[in-house]
Amino acid sequence: MAAASNGGITAYSVKTKTKNVPMLDPIIDIKSGRYIATGKDAEGNKMAAIMGKATAEEHIKNGNAKKGSGW
Repeated sequence: MAAASNGGITAYSVKTKTKNVPMLDPIIDIKSGRYIATGKDAEGNKMAAIMGKATAEEHIKNGNAKKGSGW
């Protein structure tokens, strides 16, 4: 689940097993009706977070993320 921390998108890092890791340069795609933010953490590990439509649109409106495919 994606959360907002200081306006940015955070997610769980499977590789480092830590919660609320800030996502750098997130891109939000729509796949099968789901909004998925993909990006990398500070160490370069790939991350993904699934979120609702309202949350995704708010992050894009605030400039925290960019629109990807499916819009």
